[in-house]
Amino acid sequence: MSSILVIDGDHSALEKIRHFLAKEGYETYTASTGTDGLNLCVQKSPDLVIMDLALSDVDGLTILEELLEENERIKVIAMMSCPEMGSIVRVMKIGAFDYIHKSEDMSELSASVRKAMSTLDLDRRTDRFSRESTLEFRKGDIIGTGKDMREIFKMVGVISQSRTTVLIEGESGTGKELVAKVIHSHTSPNEPFIAVNCSAIVETLLESELFGHEKGSFTSAFNRQLGKFELARYGTLFLDEISEMSVNLQAKLLRVLQEMEFERVGGKDKVHVHARVIAATNKNLRTLVREGKFRPDLFYRLNIVSIKMPPLRERPEDLPRLVQYLLAKVNRDIGRRILGVSDDVMEAFQGHDWPGNVRELENLLVRAGVMAKGRILEKSDFPELFEKQDLSGSEQTFRLEEGGTSCELLTLDDVEEQHIRKILQRERGKNKGELCDILGISRPTLERKLEKYGISFERDGFDRSLEEERLAVEEKAGP
Repeated sequence: MSSILVIDGDHSALEKIRHFLAKEGYETYTASTGTDGLNLCVQKSPDLVIMDLALSDVDGLTILEELLEENERIKVIAMMSCPEMGSIVRVMKIGAFDYIHKSEDMSELSASVRKAMSTLDLDRRTDRFSRESTLEFRKGDIIGTGKDMREIFKMVGVISQSRTTVLIEGESGTGKELVAKVIHSHTSPNEPFIAVNCSAIVETLLESELFGHEKGSFTSAFNRQLGKFELARYGTLFLDEISEMSVNLQAKLLRVLQEMEFERVGGKDKVHVHARVIAATNKNLRTLVREGKFRPDLFYRLNIVSIKMPPLRERPEDLPRLVQYLLAKVNRDIGRRILGVSDDVMEAFQGHDWPGNVRELENLLVRAGVMAKGRILEKSDFPELFEKQDLSGSEQTFRLEEGGTSCELLTLDDVEEQHIRKILQRERGKNKGELCDILGISRPTLERKLEKYGISFERDGFDRSLEEERLAVEEKAGP
C-alpha cells in the first residue's frame, strides 16, 4: 500500500484530506507543523507528501527543500490557498512534483495524487534502467552498434593513418562534424581543429575568412589577418556546408587543394598549406555537379575518400544506447537524474522518421528532461511527438496535423512543408537564426525552402499577440 504524509496547520483541512485519502486506499500520516512533518517523514519514509506552504512554525519552502534533501525519490505536492506566480515558480524550481490551489474541491488534488503515484510506480520499476544508465557521457564519443556505424568506425581508423582530403555526406544532424573531430583526434590531436560554416558567411567575407588578408586590401582591412588555412597549421580545416560555397570561391579552393599554397586577399606572397581539409555537405554533390551548381573538378578533389553518415531512421538498433548516452549528457548539463525512457516511448522512437536526426532526438530529450516529474520519461513528457499521434489498434500512424493525411500518403515535399509550417507556428516569435537551429538547417537553406513553399516568415512566423493586444486596448479606449 502506498503511503502519504499530509502536513497542514488547518486541522479541519487536514482531517478532510486524510479522510479522502483513506477512502482512496492510501496509508496516511498527518502532521500539523512543518517540524513534526519533517520528523514523521524521516520515521515513516512515505511515498508522497502533500503540504500546505502556509505553516505556522517554519517557512514552507524551507521544509520543502529539507524533505527533498532527505529523500530525493519522494514526491511532494505543494498547495496554497492564494497561489501567486512567484511562489509557484520557486516551488517548482526547488523540485516539487506539483503545485495546486488549496480548496474544498478535492478533484485537483485527486488528479495530482494519481499522477504522482503513477510516476512513482514507474520509478520503482527502474532496475533495468539503472543497469543501463551506467553509460557515461564523454564528449566526442560516437554511439553506434549497427553495421553501418561499425563500417564508419573502420573507415575512420584507416583514414587516420594518412592526411588525405575527406568528404563527409549526410543529412543535417547526423554527426558529420563529430566524425571530422574524431578523425582529427586520431591524426593530429595536438594541432588545431578549425571549423568554418560556408553557408553562414557571405562570399566576400568567406574568402578573407579562409585565406586571410593584407592590411589595406579593402576598406576595413586595418591590419593583416591570418585566414583559417594558416590558423589550422598542421591540424584540420573542417569546411561544413561546402555545397553553399559560391562557384567563384570553389575555383580558388580547388587551386589551393591542387597547389597546396595560396595568397592572402590583397597579397602577393605565397602561403603554403599544411592543414588537412575535411568537407561536409547535407546535399548530393553529384546532383549539384549535374545542375552546374558545383564544380566537378572540385568534387573529385574533395571526394578522394568519402563517408556517408546514415540518418537516424535507418539505425533504430542504435536508439536505446544513443538515448542513454544523450540522457547522461542531459543529466550533466541540467542537473537531473533521468534514468531512461519507458518502453512505449522507445517503441515510438524506433518508429519515428527523425527528420532532424540525432540533433532532433537530443533536443527532445533536453526539453523532456527539464520538464519531467519522474526519473523515467513517459509519453506525457514528449507532447511534440505524441500529441498528433493517431493510435489504431497496435499500429501507430503519425500525423503532421489534426485531421491530416498520414505520412505514408504524402510526398516528401508535403512532409517538409508541413513540418516547417508547424515549427513556425509552434515557435512563433523566434528569429530566423533560432528557427534554423531547431530545424537543423542553414539560413540560406531556410530562405530557399520558405520561397519554395510560399511561406512568409513575416506572416507565419511573427508573433502578433502583443501587437493585437495593443490595438484592442487602443480600440476599446477610443479616440
